[in-house]
Amino acid sequence: MASTEITVSPSNDGLGLAAEQLDGSQSPRRAPEPMLIYIAMPGSSFAPLQVLASDSIATVKLRIQNSKGFLSRNQILVFDGRELSRKDCTIVDYGVGYGDVLHLVTRLSDLRRTTVRTVFGRRFRLHLEQQRRNAGCIKLRDEGISKKPECSSDAGGSSSLLAEEEKLEDGGGLVSNICEDPGSDADVLTCNSDKLSAEQIDEGFEPLADVASDMENELQSDAKKEYPLVEPVFVDPDVSLPPAVMGMIQATLAGLEKEHAPVMSSQGTGGVYFMFDSSGQDYVAVFKPVDEEPMAMNNPQGFQPHTLSSDGEGLKKGTKVGEGAFREVAAYILDHPASGHRGSDELGFAGVPPTVLVRCLHGVTDQKAGCDSVERELKIGSLQMFMKNSGSCEDIGPGAFPVQEVHKIAVLDMRLANADRHGGNILFHKDDDGQYVLIPIDHGYCLPESFEDCTFEWLYWRQAREPFSAETLSYIESLDVEEDVKLLKLHGWQPSLKSARVLRIGTMVLKKGVARGLTAYQIGNVMCRETIRAKSKIEEIVEEAEGAVLAGTDEEEAFMEAVSGIMDRRLNELFN
Repeated sequence: MASTEITVSPSNDGLGLAAEQLDGSQSPRRAPEPMLIYIAMPGSSFAPLQVLASDSIATVKLRIQNSKGFLSRNQILVFDGRELSRKDCTIVDYGVGYGDVLHLVTRLSDLRRTTVRTVFGRRFRLHLEQQRRNAGCIKLRDEGISKKPECSSDAGGSSSLLAEEEKLEDGGGLVSNICEDPGSDADVLTCNSDKLSAEQIDEGFEPLADVASDMENELQSDAKKEYPLVEPVFVDPDVSLPPAVMGMIQATLAGLEKEHAPVMSSQGTGGVYFMFDSSGQDYVAVFKPVDEEPMAMNNPQGFQPHTLSSDGEGLKKGTKVGEGAFREVAAYILDHPASGHRGSDELGFAGVPPTVLVRCLHGVTDQKAGCDSVERELKIGSLQMFMKNSGSCEDIGPGAFPVQEVHKIAVLDMRLANADRHGGNILFHKDDDGQYVLIPIDHGYCLPESFEDCTFEWLYWRQAREPFSAETLSYIESLDVEEDVKLLKLHGWQPSLKSARVLRIGTMVLKKGVARGLTAYQIGNVMCRETIRAKSKIEEIVEEAEGAVLAGTDEEEAFMEAVSGIMDRRLNELFN
């Protein structure tokens, strides 16, 4: 799969920005010396790039956009096994020096699976980028198919495109607007179809739903086929899954049994797959295998573990490769409904989509000489309900989002010390009243073993400075962190001592903060670093507490008592 189809004229000098500046007197001032680094591009190619030591991460991304054509908003940069996520920090802050290699990963709009049907009874499935491709692109793809020998016709000629019985102009209509539902059909009339009468068109299209195309027949007779199954991973027999989770698993299983192959997302740094229902028309879930996580051995995005991490640490400090699925599930489990612990289909306070740990069994059948032999590969990962949405918070400004919607995500992120909250993993849609509803996803980097990489995009939104509502305050007061730790163990994840500490401390600072009347902005600033090198207030509190614990005591209990006392003192110093 191509990593991008964006084209931007390259900069001549590779910098993309002016090398000289002028002071107030208009006299030239010597620019800082450029530094040569290398960008590991998608597809394993390397490209030299001149930058300045003072360049921020945001500036480096703009340089890459200007010289290589990858939009800055779609870039993820990784150095020495760590994502360069703080856009205002310089590359030197992250330890990047002359001749070093940054790994570039692109995040693109998800592909839209569209079925193109012809008047001759053939059907072709296309994967198109829904936010950048229009009717003309579908038409060009179809005309290329029509020129193949097996699709040839005496009629010849060009094609027209129909969607919902209306003819579309070549340049009009993005795929996302033409096909509002995933998998919906775009009907292409090929071979001088403009000359066909209405009766001929009706006659050609009426039976298409029941006609298997030549291409599909060929795929069915291929030597190898995959038959994946899915089932939940149960650790404790007393654990009962909510009906919504069981319904999601059953719908995913029905789609797999009908051989509707998952579609890999073009977004993200690891393997992410959209799962279909039995009709093959609607997405019902998103599957993330543990062995395809960023820096895992089978990551389809091209990462090689030995080039990025030598100790198994993930892209975020305090996380481990292969634990992302457990953290995804943990975020759902700990996102309690306002009414208490989850026991029904009630959504959690923050609205984390239903998520469960599953195993998928992929069977490959060899049908040569009438003899079937099966090789099976077990995949374990997180399965999360697909939520219909209108895009992510990267697509629009946050000004229109209700305060309560922002606060619910802020509470979740501070409790779990989320190390990867950005606009791209907050989806949105409008409810029946036309109000925005936010949906938090991608929690593979929550509950790390340290606070070093805590990043909250909402920290810079105006809503974060507003006071919490009575509903939110009541919810925070009801949280019981010790019950939360037990709940994680009951569902099969034994968090490390440091991860459990982070959960306890994150909940503690949230509770102590709201008791003092602090806002999400104020509490979040205690938890997040101002710069990559300056420790956050919460890190300083933890470090001081570790030095205060005496040997021979109940270390964990003494440690948490020390954290509580030091946190009270520091919060009083900061906000009184």
